[in-house]
Amino acid sequence: MSKVKYYYDSETLSYRKIENKKGRKFGFTLLILMGILMSGLLFFVLYLNLPYIETPKEKSLQRELANTQLQFELLNKKMEQAEVVLLEIQDRDNNLYRVYFEANPIPDEQRKAGFGGINRYRDLEGFDNSKLIVAVNKRMDVLTKQIVVQSRSLDEIAALAEEKEKLLIAIPAIQPVRNDDLTRIASGYGYRTDPFTKARKFHYGMDFTAPRGTPVYASGDGIVKRADAAATGYGRHIRISHGYGYQSLYAHLYKYNVRRGQHVKRGDLIGFVGSTGRSEAPHLHYEIFKDGIKINPIHFYYGNLSPEEFDALLKVAQQENQSLD
Repeated sequence: MSKVKYYYDSETLSYRKIENKKGRKFGFTLLILMGILMSGLLFFVLYLNLPYIETPKEKSLQRELANTQLQFELLNKKMEQAEVVLLEIQDRDNNLYRVYFEANPIPDEQRKAGFGGINRYRDLEGFDNSKLIVAVNKRMDVLTKQIVVQSRSLDEIAALAEEKEKLLIAIPAIQPVRNDDLTRIASGYGYRTDPFTKARKFHYGMDFTAPRGTPVYASGDGIVKRADAAATGYGRHIRISHGYGYQSLYAHLYKYNVRRGQHVKRGDLIGFVGSTGRSEAPHLHYEIFKDGIKINPIHFYYGNLSPEEFDALLKVAQQENQSLD
């Protein structure tokens, strides 16, 4: 039962009963409905804009995400730069280093091979950015593998270079008598007239005419295998083993400056020009052996002759004249 309400009427000086008017009641009802409607509309607008309303924690997470994306972009650029540099090194490795050292190039299939077998990235799956994370890890793994392959290749090239350096030092690459000490090049490699029989026969070395006692130098690093006069026709002579199948011979010497078993270096004084053995006049008879076979010494003077001097020597050595031994 609703309560009866009264109000004080000042004119009649008495309390009068408040009569409820239908219009006023309707107005109150309408006002309440409008309030409910406006509240619902407000909540609806707030609901639609809820994703754009961020809490401090969400803002912090957004900053971390933006920084992570930036770092990923920087990492991606660094990987691209590393791939470009690695590609240039691979190109030089195959087309320069390995060509120079006569090594087979590494096939692209071996350099760029992937990883077979089990799924290496299973632990990275199931997240929002799994595809991105897996792709980056795959790219990094392939790059790492290519670097490992290239590193091993460079180790091989370094070993070949060290061996090549030893070979270049060992090869008999200088003229055994200095140009300033020479009287002339008496005879070269090839058919020549024998000074004693006057018959045409093959001359297996080069004759350097010089006064008796002229210094003779080792043409490459090696070990003295012989320093004696026990070989027929050579008189006092020296044989040096240079390794890699190379050996040099210095014949008709006046005297020695080395002994058997001694290590010598290119340019060391090993003896002096003479005319011992089967010799017509003071000179040095010089021979080079490769794997036991006598070869033309003219191709082994690049260590101390200019191109002009070599051309002049080549013309003289090609003349078919009389040898001195």
